[in-house]
Amino acid sequence: MSYKVEPLPDSVARLGEGPHWDEARQSLYYVDLDTAGINRYDFKQKKIYKAKIEGETYATFILPIEGKPQEFAVGCIRRCAVVQWDGSSPVAKVVRTLFEIRPELKDNRLNDAKTDPNGRFYGGTMAHGLEDFFNIWNGELYSWEAGGQVKVIKDKVGLSNGLTWDTKAKKFYHADTNNFEVVGYDYDQATGAVSNPKVVFDLRKIRPEGPLYPDGLTIDTEGNIYVATFGGSSVFKVNPSTGKILVEIKIPTSQVTSLAFGGPSLDILYVTTANISELPKPAGTIFQVTGLNAKGYPGVNLKV
Repeated sequence: MSYKVEPLPDSVARLGEGPHWDEARQSLYYVDLDTAGINRYDFKQKKIYKAKIEGETYATFILPIEGKPQEFAVGCIRRCAVVQWDGSSPVAKVVRTLFEIRPELKDNRLNDAKTDPNGRFYGGTMAHGLEDFFNIWNGELYSWEAGGQVKVIKDKVGLSNGLTWDTKAKKFYHADTNNFEVVGYDYDQATGAVSNPKVVFDLRKIRPEGPLYPDGLTIDTEGNIYVATFGGSSVFKVNPSTGKILVEIKIPTSQVTSLAFGGPSLDILYVTTANISELPKPAGTIFQVTGLNAKGYPGVNLKV
């Protein structure tokens, strides 16, 4: 397969994460996680707009809110905040809080989050402010829907990361970076319930010299999952029924964080990366991968 990996101009972030393709606006939203940066790549203009959230230190995900074109749900350490942004100004501001995670788990922060096909929130936590977070399992995985309470789906999570859904196969996939695994669950779209966890991809088995860390996830219309590897310079296209790697997509920097299909035909794979340890260029760049002969799904707005 001849795919092509190209950098998006002016896209560098310290910790690029959480790509979300907004079909209505033909824009890719993503965050610069530990600088409280939120960004929008306008496909038609081929231009990136960057904003900082006033008074905040983190932005761990960005999800457009249904029916409110200038409001976004953003992970601000321990709360899911509603941020007002016009998509082009250099400053954005928090206007209210949707919910907070459990106060008794004070050493946790929100990490990756997404909306399911029905517009519900799913996201998880990881140890915050602690040195050895790759060896701590105090995180949790949550769901939330408008008018409801935050539900704990799973406790004893290490570093909660990528999430994606396959409505045809009735599956939900979740990556726990600290376990080196992607786990598949049975998923009930009507209720949002997940059950019967089963490891579908074990990254300990790929490179004998050391396990790879799974980070963000996405899925194509054929049901194959795409796994970003932090420290691995690769995205793996995997058949989750067999665990078989179908394609290894090489990215020209090591800290590959997340990914999402987008573009007018939903056939461009956008890949975020990080530079959290003084890596050489192009670390932290957002890349577009074309020629994969696959299509994905647009992001879903959060219903509040």
